[in-house]
Amino acid sequence: MPYLVNTDLPTEPAGRRFRALVEAGGVVELPGAHNGMASLQAKVAGFKGLYLSGAAMTASMGLPDLGIITVDEVAFFIRQIARASGLPLLVDGDTGYGEALNVMHMVRTFEDAGAGAVHIEDQLLPKKCGHLNDKKLADAHDMAAKVAAAARARRDLYIIARTDAAASEGIDGALARARLYIEAGADAIFPEALTTAEMFRTFAERMPRGVPLLANMTEFGRTPFFTTSEFGAMGYRMVIWPVSALRVANKAQAALYQAIRRDGGTHRMLDAMQTRAELYDLIGLHDYEALDASIVQTVIPTGVPQRGGAA
Repeated sequence: MPYLVNTDLPTEPAGRRFRALVEAGGVVELPGAHNGMASLQAKVAGFKGLYLSGAAMTASMGLPDLGIITVDEVAFFIRQIARASGLPLLVDGDTGYGEALNVMHMVRTFEDAGAGAVHIEDQLLPKKCGHLNDKKLADAHDMAAKVAAAARARRDLYIIARTDAAASEGIDGALARARLYIEAGADAIFPEALTTAEMFRTFAERMPRGVPLLANMTEFGRTPFFTTSEFGAMGYRMVIWPVSALRVANKAQAALYQAIRRDGGTHRMLDAMQTRAELYDLIGLHDYEALDASIVQTVIPTGVPQRGGAA
């Protein structure tokens, strides 16, 4: 039913629902969803949680992922995804949009918008995608302070600390930072841009027992391709595919625009399109119409002219 009906809304906060997914065992698959439509499609496919990538979100806005956007712009995307799908959402929180108080503001804003989890990274602005070169790392204790601030600000939000240190400080440096972030209050760790299966296994084996780990399976990056089960065998409890949906959608849109220019219309692209009926079914148009009609019928007394009736 539509999200407008209170009795159909989740009864547990998104943060508790996200934590339950992680603690249920197995590997939580979190495909990237860069808008409400993508989140609906992922839900129909059977996923129980979602990921909002900063790279995908900014790219969908026509911008690079360099820390340009604001907390409120991210909250707009959180609201539409949480509203459309009702699924617990992990959000890319970049560097926290500032220092300790800014991080606390981010946590409160994201949680109020409907996020279930956030990850914060130990880069300095201008931050970069974790699979690019020349990333500048924050001081580990400054990052730990941000994690502590996030933990103090949250009600139920699940907090993941991301470290980009492996590229410049090696696996030992990344592990030392991760342990510090756990002590500061992080619920889980996200070691970014590991480049071999051995690195993934070593990181998991040397972390304190029971700390959930997140793996990033982005395409065209530094991490080789691994499946969900392979990540699970290496000791990881969550996997994200951050930009995959956006990449596929962008490729399809480019083909459409080229076809219109080439053919003078869309007639050769119909087989590649979602039909009107499929779209309406996915967004629940008829459920909304039925809800509207049921309310109108409920509040109009007998004998009172209805819409379109004669006075």
